[in-house]
Amino acid sequence: MDSITSFITAINDIVWGPPMLIAILGTGLFLQLRLKFMPITKIVAGFIMVWRGRKAAPGAPGEITPYAALMTALAATVGTGNIAGVATAIAVGGPGAMFWMWMTALVGMATKYAEVLLAVHYRETDDHGEQVGGPMYAIKNGLGRRWVWLGGAFALFGGLAGFGIGNMVQSNSIAGALQAGFGINPWVSGIVMTVFTGFVLLGGVKRIGAVAEKLVPFMCIGYIAVALMVLGIYVDQIPAAFALIFESAFNPVAATGGFAGAAVMMAMRYGVARGIFSNEAGLGTAGIAQAAGQTKNPVESGLVGMMGTFIDTIVVCTMTGLVVIVTGAWSSGLKGAALSSAAFATAFPGFGAQFLSIALAIFAFTTILGWAYYGEKCWEYLVGTSVEIPYRVLWTLFVMVGAVMQLDFVWLVSDTLNAFMALPNLVSLLLLSPVVAKLTTDYFAKNRI
Repeated sequence: MDSITSFITAINDIVWGPPMLIAILGTGLFLQLRLKFMPITKIVAGFIMVWRGRKAAPGAPGEITPYAALMTALAATVGTGNIAGVATAIAVGGPGAMFWMWMTALVGMATKYAEVLLAVHYRETDDHGEQVGGPMYAIKNGLGRRWVWLGGAFALFGGLAGFGIGNMVQSNSIAGALQAGFGINPWVSGIVMTVFTGFVLLGGVKRIGAVAEKLVPFMCIGYIAVALMVLGIYVDQIPAAFALIFESAFNPVAATGGFAGAAVMMAMRYGVARGIFSNEAGLGTAGIAQAAGQTKNPVESGLVGMMGTFIDTIVVCTMTGLVVIVTGAWSSGLKGAALSSAAFATAFPGFGAQFLSIALAIFAFTTILGWAYYGEKCWEYLVGTSVEIPYRVLWTLFVMVGAVMQLDFVWLVSDTLNAFMALPNLVSLLLLSPVVAKLTTDYFAKNRI
C-alpha cells in the first residue's frame, strides 16, 4: 500500500505542479485577452444578471432558474477550501498567497465564463426531457466526433473524483469539525448527514437547486457577517494586513513565531493552487450546473456563472484570509481549519471555534450536494439516465463511509483525478475560444445591460 501511495503522490506532484498551474492561469489570461477583459469590466453587469436570474425567461429551456443554478455551483465550490484551504495557503506561503489567490480569481472569471457559456451553448436534452451540459457535451458537440473520447475522459475522471473530494472528504471534514467543536460522535454525524443527503438527492436537480438557493446565501452572508465583526475589532490592523499581503507577494517573508518563512515562489504556488481548489475555475464543473438553468442565451448564463468565482474567492476567501492575518494567527505555526479556528477564537473566545465548526459543516454539506449533481451528470453521459437512482443511493451511502474513515489516500487519489479533469476542459476552452468570442461580441452588439 505504501508503494501505491508513493506512486500516486509522485503523479499528483506532477499533475498539480507548476506546468498545470501555468496551464490553468495561462488559459484564463488568454481568454481574458480574447474577451478584451470583459469579465472584469462587466462585474456589475454580472451582479445584475444574477439578480435578474431569480426568475427564468418565459419559455426558456431548463429545469431551474439561473440563480438556483448559480447557487448549486456555489454549493459545490464554497466549502472547505474557503476555510481550510485559504488558511493553509497563508500558513505555508505567507500572507502574499492572498494576492495570488486574487489574481487566480480575476483570470479565473474568464475561464468560468467560457466554461458556462460553452456548456449552455452545446447542451442537450436527455431521455427525461431535462437540459444537460458541461465540458463533455461541449467537446462532443463543439469539437466533433474525433474528440468524443476526450469528453468521455472528462466524465470518467469527474464521476470518480466526485466520490472522493466531493463526497467522502467533505463528510469526513464535517464529522471532524463537529467532533472537535461539540464532541459529537462521527457515527452520529454520519447518520444525520446520510439522511439529509438522501432526502435532497432523491428529489433531483430541482430539490438540490431549491435547497442551494436558500442555504448558500444564508451560509455565505452569515460567514461574511461574523468575519466583518472580527475585522471591526481589529480595524486598526487592516491597512497593515493589506500592506503585508502586497509586500509578501513579491518579497520573501522571514521566519517569525511559528511561521517558517517563505519565498515568493511559495506564496505564488500555494496562492494559485488553493485559489483553483476553492473556485474550481478550469475544472469545468460549474458548467454542468449552469446548463440546467432556464435561459435562452448562453452569454447571460456565462455572466451569471463567472460571478461564482468572484463571490467564492474575492469575497469569501478574502474574509478568511484577512481574519487570519489581522488576528496574528497566521504566524502561529498552525495550518488548515485549525488555523482559521484559532483566528476566530482569538477574536471571540469561547464562541469563535464553535462558529467555525458550524460554518465548516454547512459549507462542506452543500459541497456534497453540488458535487452529487456533477457526478450524476458525468455518469449519465457515460451510461445513460438509467444510472440516476442507483447513483444517488450509492452517493448517499458513501457519505456515511466518509464520516467514519481515515481518508488520506482517498483525498490523494481524488485530488489527482481533479487534475485529470482539468486537462480535457482546458483543451476544449482553447479550441473553442473563437466560439466564445463570437457569441460574446454578437450579444453585446445587440444588448446593453
